[in-house]
Amino acid sequence: MSLLTERYADKIAGVLSCYDRVVITGTLPDIGYAKAMTGYLYQHNIRIFDFANEFAMPLRDEIRQNAEKIAAENGIEIDYIRRKNFRKEERVKAILAERGEHPGLVHVFSALEPCTTYKPWHNKETHQTYMRPDSGKCLHYYFYFIHEELGLCYLRVPTWAPYRLQFYFNGHGHLARQLSRHAISYGKVDNAFVTIGDFRKAQNLADQLEPKRLHRILDKAAQQYCPVVGRFKSRYHWSIMQVEYCTDIVFRAREHLEPVYESLSRAAIHAVKADNVATFLGRKLNGNYEGELGSDFSTRIQGTRIKHRMGPVSIKMYDKLGRVLRIETTANDVSFFKHYRKVVHRDGSRETKFAAVRKSIYSLKPLRELLGSANRRYLEYISELQEPTVGVKSLEKLSRPAEKHGRSYRGFNLFSGDDLDLFVSVARGEFNISGFRNHDLRQIMKDKTGGQMSRMLKRLRLHGLIKKIGRTYKYYLTRLGRKVVLTALKLRELVIIPFLAHPEVG
Repeated sequence: MSLLTERYADKIAGVLSCYDRVVITGTLPDIGYAKAMTGYLYQHNIRIFDFANEFAMPLRDEIRQNAEKIAAENGIEIDYIRRKNFRKEERVKAILAERGEHPGLVHVFSALEPCTTYKPWHNKETHQTYMRPDSGKCLHYYFYFIHEELGLCYLRVPTWAPYRLQFYFNGHGHLARQLSRHAISYGKVDNAFVTIGDFRKAQNLADQLEPKRLHRILDKAAQQYCPVVGRFKSRYHWSIMQVEYCTDIVFRAREHLEPVYESLSRAAIHAVKADNVATFLGRKLNGNYEGELGSDFSTRIQGTRIKHRMGPVSIKMYDKLGRVLRIETTANDVSFFKHYRKVVHRDGSRETKFAAVRKSIYSLKPLRELLGSANRRYLEYISELQEPTVGVKSLEKLSRPAEKHGRSYRGFNLFSGDDLDLFVSVARGEFNISGFRNHDLRQIMKDKTGGQMSRMLKRLRLHGLIKKIGRTYKYYLTRLGRKVVLTALKLRELVIIPFLAHPEVG
């Protein structure tokens, strides 16, 4: 199979994969949950019902004074946000246009926003007094700054316990700083590169985002903008809240991408099914899944976008700036993905097994491969969608009988009920991951006996559409099989069904 990047190599400047939006949360283990907060107050001889006056309010004032001091030292007036639809990014963009992108504090916002907190509670049944989780509103400060390595970042600091921080940076901003440091020319618009002097070196730099170095940067920012951290024994624990990883195919000109994207978007919105989405994300769809699953097509000011979602994870395709075909996987809960890692059990024993990705920032390394693989699987799928010519020719050959040992096996007919049901069944995304057996197909085509299904599998094998794995009873679609089946279903959904529904068009 030829990928889009190979098929249009003469029209593509390069391909780059890197992190895009990364949002990290910081939690203080000493007071990060209600029981810990209760223990801290007892340990420091603070009455539970004096939590606000003797603990929270003095620290709130300390954070406020620190924010005002930092703003004054940098000649910045704190910008209090009153409107709900106020866009901080637009204000920062305007400031950067005047100030430039040299390292340092850019701006400070403040806003009254919801926050998680605690409230004192006395249990009349157990006669125990402790803190309970609660929600409320408190003043938050947003410190926007240019970091010499990460580029534009912000740290969101609440003024009320438990002081959960939120840190943001963009992988494209990080890469831009690295390209400048290594004297590699580039052209960047918004958060996309439209030109890069050396794409191979750029990819190597993008892959060098080091969690240990990031950890030190986060700790330093917390100490600078949230001074109350010094009052606690433990440092902030940093975990991934949201992460985006994108693969950008950079075309040399708008007129090169436009016809390609138009064809892709039209085909993908019809052809991508729920089980395909699961396959892109490395999951197997089963009947027990109850999360959100689906696709949508939207038109934005910048262009159109196709989004496929499965629970807390989504994969999108859109044209960026008319020059960049972007495939992007977004995870709002990285534990959705699994990989082989060391697992420490409660009894202290350890083993290496297939387990959910941890939310720690140190998971950014394995996530790069997991999210990048999702993008690659989607690229392979749309590459088959975009160029059906070879598949159509194979379909013609597929319709002819095949012979073995003097016995003739009839070809396949797209309009035949059994053949069509078989194509739809073997094309299910879950089978791309784990393969399928006679029994699996009979669970879908319930009217078929084991013997009938065996003969159908035999026909698929003789026509080169499936192959048997070793000494097992499992089968996988071959490359030819994937192309032919996908082409057949695409033709049926995009051409045949619409034509039959509106025959007057012909």
